[in-house]
Amino acid sequence: MLVIPQHTKVLIVGAGPSGLMMAAQLLRYGVQPIIIDSKPGPTNHSKALAVQARSLEIYRQMGIVDKVLHNGKPARGVIFNQDGKKKASLSLTNIGEGQTLFPYLLMYEQSKTERLLLDYLTLNCCPVYWSTTLTSLTQKVDGVEVQLQNADGNHTLNCDWTIGADGARSLVRKELQLSFHGDTYSHLFYLLDAKLDTTALTENYLNMYLGTNNFSAFFPMPEEDSFRVIGTLPVEFEKSEDVDVSQINPYINSLTKSTINIVQTNWFTTYKLHHRMADKFRVQRCFLIGDAAHIHSPVGGQGMNTGLQDAYNLAWKLAAVVNQQIKPAILDTYADERMPVAKDLLKTTDRVFNLIMSKNFFIRLFKKWALFKLLNRLWQSDKIRLAFFRKISQIDICYPNSNLSLHLSKDIKIKAGDRLPYLKVFDEKKHEETDIHEWCNKPGFTLIILGKFDELYLFTIAKWITQKYPGVLNFFYLPPSGKNVSVFDGLEANPHSQKAFIIRPDMYIGYINDMVDIAMMDNYLQNVVGITPI
Repeated sequence: MLVIPQHTKVLIVGAGPSGLMMAAQLLRYGVQPIIIDSKPGPTNHSKALAVQARSLEIYRQMGIVDKVLHNGKPARGVIFNQDGKKKASLSLTNIGEGQTLFPYLLMYEQSKTERLLLDYLTLNCCPVYWSTTLTSLTQKVDGVEVQLQNADGNHTLNCDWTIGADGARSLVRKELQLSFHGDTYSHLFYLLDAKLDTTALTENYLNMYLGTNNFSAFFPMPEEDSFRVIGTLPVEFEKSEDVDVSQINPYINSLTKSTINIVQTNWFTTYKLHHRMADKFRVQRCFLIGDAAHIHSPVGGQGMNTGLQDAYNLAWKLAAVVNQQIKPAILDTYADERMPVAKDLLKTTDRVFNLIMSKNFFIRLFKKWALFKLLNRLWQSDKIRLAFFRKISQIDICYPNSNLSLHLSKDIKIKAGDRLPYLKVFDEKKHEETDIHEWCNKPGFTLIILGKFDELYLFTIAKWITQKYPGVLNFFYLPPSGKNVSVFDGLEANPHSQKAFIIRPDMYIGYINDMVDIAMMDNYLQNVVGITPI
């Protein structure tokens, strides 16, 4: 059993994907957290299945995306069936081409995600204290005192900051006495992860089967002939305490109008779905991320990805405060930025889920006679397919109203607060192909200037960074050239003028200006972000 220290700068409660990502991001910035979990170890169940493009971009920045891609499987599309007959087929193959390096939906189980991040923590000498439970939490002026319990007994741990990543039943949230507003859907569901023997399912496609009062969705998993099956439990089983997969199989066959043989069951469970959100994501020195802050239906594969991005948003800000690089006021922007995202997610997933599950007469008529014709027609539009991908992949999430967003440009296609667009770049200095996201792989902010500059001014900017923001601000210069016309167009930059971008550590644009002015950039970094210069 690992000995728990008496003090830590950051305690993370919960070693699921959100908590592990939080720890991994803190480690990138040189902050060594303590992470605990009441479970004996990482999950063996697949749980969350979809990894969106925005999450893959985070993994790329961390240098571990190749492992994810090697062990995952892109979904080729979605097929909708009604009463056993195919009604609509929507291709997802490279649906986001040109928008990201990962223009698809990747099937990659939560169990693999947890082990991937645990490996990252191990390489950085950050252990997880398993079988360790939080029993109480007390906020103080300069920190948090927590009581922990494990096989060795009770322990008192003093923390400068505490992160609640301990799921829907979060003890951190309860200790903070925060409400978890929302409701529980009335339907009871089953979840089956299994190897199947069937010719009814289209390989590498999400196969959706809708009946009059029920549905089943078959999600392709990376392993051969393996599927995640989610569906509504037949009414006669809703009050049963012990439902066996063999009892459900006939209902699956009846709904799909085919024979689906279950060769091997890896996991079977029944459950209810919830849609809830905490009324605050921060109380003094404690924060909530992931399912501890918000839970919703699994429509669109958004849950785990949203938790990963909660951690991604908070970690660089907290690390900068711990490292005394940025004033603590920046921590207020975590809830300001992430709570609207969670609210929008709950609203969107709730609407789609209620449409699927509705027993309203007119909605049922719409689903039977009009829905699939409408889907087939809409999917022919490039604009609609792109809008769908940007939404589901989470690359359209932006923070235009954040206190960290300063837009000083006449152009509005690309705005401060937007995710940095993915654009291929020819590096004039190295004479090689790269992309603008790769320029932002190093921890810290990134200054990108475009246009024509003389050597003396470039030297002046480099000297300014070296003297005031070493290790905090990285610098790239892109001169106009025939090979980078698309980059200038993509960033609304005129090759005959100048433009400056300051990119946040989480690859969102913090600052845009149609001139490159050191005093104005100084003002942004010090008075808007709150960086303390050397």
